[in-house]
Amino acid sequence: MPFVVKQHVWIVVLTVSFLSVGNAFAAPGGSNALMLEQAEKIALKRDAVRRAIKSKEQAFRELAVANNALPDPQLKLGIMNVPTDTYKIDQEPMTQSQIGIVQMFPRGDTLEIRSSRASHVADGQLSKWNDRALVVQREVRLSWLELHYWNNAEQVISKNRGLFEQLVNITQSNYAAGRQKQQDVTRAQLELGLLVDRIIMIKNMQEKQHAKLARWLGEEYLTADISVAFPEFESLKAKPVIFSQLASHPSMRVETARVAVNEDGVQLAKQSYKPSWMVDLTYGFRDGNNANGSERSDFLSAMVKFDLPLFTGNDQDRKVAASKAKLMAAQDMREDKLRRLQRMLNDEYASWQRLTQRMDQYSNILVSKAKQNTRAALNAYQSDRGDFTTLMRASITELETQLKALRIHVDHIKAKVKVLYLSGHSTGESK
Repeated sequence: MPFVVKQHVWIVVLTVSFLSVGNAFAAPGGSNALMLEQAEKIALKRDAVRRAIKSKEQAFRELAVANNALPDPQLKLGIMNVPTDTYKIDQEPMTQSQIGIVQMFPRGDTLEIRSSRASHVADGQLSKWNDRALVVQREVRLSWLELHYWNNAEQVISKNRGLFEQLVNITQSNYAAGRQKQQDVTRAQLELGLLVDRIIMIKNMQEKQHAKLARWLGEEYLTADISVAFPEFESLKAKPVIFSQLASHPSMRVETARVAVNEDGVQLAKQSYKPSWMVDLTYGFRDGNNANGSERSDFLSAMVKFDLPLFTGNDQDRKVAASKAKLMAAQDMREDKLRRLQRMLNDEYASWQRLTQRMDQYSNILVSKAKQNTRAALNAYQSDRGDFTTLMRASITELETQLKALRIHVDHIKAKVKVLYLSGHSTGESK
């Protein structure tokens, strides 16, 4: 092969060698591009689920106050002992016009317990609201990072597309001069076609990730100029520290509040053994005179009514047993939730650590080795000790290594984001 052609191949292949993984990670974002921190705040603000949860919390706060109030008193009006022969209210001494008031008093500490139960439900809604903030933040970050990967993958492949186009031209020129096999030309065209198809696939994945972000940010951000510069996140705490704090995670506080609600349910069921009370105070007005000519005196009546919970076998006892069973179920669900969070922490923390090792392996060894392999294949090709297929394979290997390094880098940060969710850190409000 003439020296000019060999030199042309050398310049073209060096394009791959100078595509560093660091450049793949540096994605430009305009000054007006939407940043991740802004996206998180927008998503939290427009999340309808959080607004619904907050409304429920406010409803139960109000209910807690209402449940601790006595029932409204009842006003009683009437006429008693009216003679049916004349219907005169002054004819008989027992005829009277009555006005009275009736007040109910619920069983035992029923009011206080109902108020406590509503407060615990409200506490659970607040914890659910805080957990929802963590979930929204996590999902926005994961979608953001995935979009980051596909945008930067497109950059890596687009930079290499020119290389493969030039390799097609070189093989066609050499084939026309009788210095290259038809198979080499076909192979170069095939690899270029596969590269173009990959770019199309990447465009599809970018659109899907934009759609996922639009779910959180709104349709107006579906085609927005979104900065995909690699975001920085807070450092992770040590695993034992996060492990010890899982019991206070917002999702665990939801379960704890549910247990408290069912504990109140047990106490409320026990109040059914106590009687409810009703006080009736009535004043009776009488018209007419007594036989001696004096005016008839008015009547004042007072009455107390209360339950007699004597037959408890099929009522109160059953209710208490049912409420205790519900309490045990809530306690078991809380324990299961804690175990699931612990398993998630073990999985994600291990993934983060292993991906850290793999990222170091790629950035410190594999990417540079892939470049060296490309240069070695080029040297062999120049000295007629290697063929074009080997050179092409080396170029593809280097490209795949860069993409794999980018994928591992993104997955490493995604694992970190998942651990941050378990650590309970959020940009959302906590009150």
